[in-house]
Amino acid sequence: MLITHQHMFDFITINTRTSNAVYAMHVNLLLGTVIVEYTNGGCYQYINVSRRAILNLILNKNMSLGFWVNENCKCERVQSMCFTN
Repeated sequence: MLITHQHMFDFITINTRTSNAVYAMHVNLLLGTVIVEYTNGGCYQYINVSRRAILNLILNKNMSLGFWVNENCKCERVQSMCFTN
């Protein structure tokens, strides 16, 4: 199974994929929010992420997580907040 889902408003945990940069990723399609835990220990929340891009990530189990973050979480419209450093 690609995702774990408990409640419509909860975050969906994207199953582990090979990534040198991303340890874990949690997404909320309805809110357009992504939480990324990096392998270096950092944890960031990204707000206003494209819902279409989040849906594509959920459905495409072969997509690189690092590439996806760089393309969809590091753009001008997305706001980020660091939880740890």
